[in-house]
Amino acid sequence: MDIDLSTLVFEADRYLSSAKIADYCPNGLQVEGRSQVRRIISGVTASQALLDAAVAEGADLVLVHHGYFWKGENPCVVGMKQRRLKTLLSHDMSLLAYHLPLDVHPEVGNNVQLARLLGLQVEGPLEPDNPRSVALLGHLPESMSAAEFARRVATVLGREPLLVDCARPVQRIGWCTGGGQGYIEQAISAGVDLYLTGEASEQTYHSARESGIGFIAAGHHATERYGVQALGDYLAQRFGIEHRFIDCDNPI
Repeated sequence: MDIDLSTLVFEADRYLSSAKIADYCPNGLQVEGRSQVRRIISGVTASQALLDAAVAEGADLVLVHHGYFWKGENPCVVGMKQRRLKTLLSHDMSLLAYHLPLDVHPEVGNNVQLARLLGLQVEGPLEPDNPRSVALLGHLPESMSAAEFARRVATVLGREPLLVDCARPVQRIGWCTGGGQGYIEQAISAGVDLYLTGEASEQTYHSARESGIGFIAAGHHATERYGVQALGDYLAQRFGIEHRFIDCDNPI
């Protein structure tokens, strides 16, 4: 069956409470396509590769975590941006994108989904007094070494993470998917044994090493594959439509 685009977007906005979350880009419908939706293709980033795959799949709507129109970007529709928008518009496909709302959601959010996959029990936000914080704090049911936990991450995500090892047993963990390496100082203050995120900055190594905690950078793309899949599945079940996730691999 088909569902009205406006009905689907309204439900996604409502479910993620996107209007309540300040962000660096517009959340929700970024490019409007045909008025009826039967097939959703989801992916991490609205890259040309994902759009081409969506066209081949006959998608009505592309659902992503990383969409377009970021604060500070060049607004001119030229080059890569022109080609991407032309693909969407010429095939009458909609683009639906959620950034921070898809990181923080308690059911389909990237951070919660990653925790479930890694066997982490969520205690709450890493910064409970900061409403903009997306990082979480939790623990493993039983302690293990940082190297053992890194092997678990590698098995679950299908790629070897960057590990800054530590001598202490690891049980209390802070994490933030994607480019959340800046939260390492808050994680240290919270008393974690290890902090996990997607990327690493040069100073991250020194912060972890000199504080005596472990650190894992497991990949921006790799850690953020799961929220958009869960959201796509939710919308497909809610409206009785089709959904398929396409993983356009990215080593970063």
